[in-house]
Amino acid sequence: MAASSVPSTAPVPSPPKRFLVLFDFDETIVNESSDDAVVRAAPGQQLPDWLRHSYREGYYNEQMQRILAYMAEQGVTEDSIRSKVEQIPPTPGLLTLFQYLQSRKQDFELVVVSDANMYFIEAWLERAGARHLFHRIFTNPASFDAQGRLVLLPFHAHDCQRCPDNMCKQVIVRGYLARRQQERGGCPFQRVFYVGDGANDICPMLALGPRDTAFPRRHFPMHRLLQEMQDAGTEGLKVSVVPWASGQDVVDCLNRLEEER
Repeated sequence: MAASSVPSTAPVPSPPKRFLVLFDFDETIVNESSDDAVVRAAPGQQLPDWLRHSYREGYYNEQMQRILAYMAEQGVTEDSIRSKVEQIPPTPGLLTLFQYLQSRKQDFELVVVSDANMYFIEAWLERAGARHLFHRIFTNPASFDAQGRLVLLPFHAHDCQRCPDNMCKQVIVRGYLARRQQERGGCPFQRVFYVGDGANDICPMLALGPRDTAFPRRHFPMHRLLQEMQDAGTEGLKVSVVPWASGQDVVDCLNRLEEER
């Protein structure tokens, strides 16, 4: 007699998510620069002139390392810094956008790509109850050492001439898309959406294709620069551009595009 077969109890893998949404953090998820917000924890809520004037163009990460070291020397505590981060308001409609993406988590994979730092981003997302939404966070490493100083490091080295020395978001996006396609059994995302605001969000636009969508925050540098690139017919810029003023604008566009099969 043939042995009876035993039903498999192995879980059925869920199908790969159809869409990838990439978010900047400062002035995209939150409504101001997290670095500026944290400076309000410094004595007098401002930095001394010698420190403000030490900035070198293209080396903002290095400047922020000096600022955090100064704040530690002035006795600014982790609690004070975390409190300032947690108090930053979200951009208008951002929480509505998060709720929409949460309700469709079977379709959307979310990632942060930011030149802020890991401590600020995770502190804010945890306070907002949104950390679980994000598959990955690409940002500059930062953590408190035994002396109570928030130590900030550059994310990586790169050869891109357009980007600050510590981060090229195009390198990050291209690497992530290639790695996830491999991990997904060769299945690419149907569409990629990028929500940003700043000049450093321009370079990753060259990694996106004609089915993908850039959401530049209206009247912010990313919006202006993309308009200039479109007007000039910049080679390599293939992505569709949909400006936004509120997270609801992004929701409305995603709703339309999600219905396209």
